[in-house]
Amino acid sequence: MSVIVPLDSQPEQAIEHLLDAAFGADRHGRTAYLIRAGMAWLPALSFGIVAEDGALVASLQSWPVALHPTEGGPLPLIMVGPVAVAPALQRGGHGRALMDAVVAAARREASDPLMMIGDPEYYGRFWGFSAEGTGQWAAPGPFEPRRLLALSVDGRPIGGAGMLGPRITASA
Repeated sequence: MSVIVPLDSQPEQAIEHLLDAAFGADRHGRTAYLIRAGMAWLPALSFGIVAEDGALVASLQSWPVALHPTEGGPLPLIMVGPVAVAPALQRGGHGRALMDAVVAAARREASDPLMMIGDPEYYGRFWGFSAEGTGQWAAPGPFEPRRLLALSVDGRPIGGAGMLGPRITASA
């Protein structure tokens, strides 16, 4: 029986191996990686699934990012993804279980709004992600605007205009 665990309970090497298996070693050049460049994933909103033998077979990381408007301060967001599932187990419900866990944890925490690059039909149908409010968002790489999705977990409106990027905080 597989079980969902906090992702920080798993060795970093196992996470990287799973991501390479699911997306290829060339995954680091994708737009999502540019948006969250230099950020560490958030342990409270990142989960894995381990098989009976203890092997990591799926993972989902969440990252602190922000919408950087041309005027005013950054608007904090949490980028969800990638959803990585071992190729032999894809389409078995692992990714959906991890998304359920992340969205539930974000709602419990009343976290910043979630955002992702994904299929609007799928992520909208199960969790309510939509491109409504993201139409004036830009990203540091190629993306399809209809796939730039957001979800408010506490009722705060989502919108604004600007460039997505890492959530950089000023040091004291």
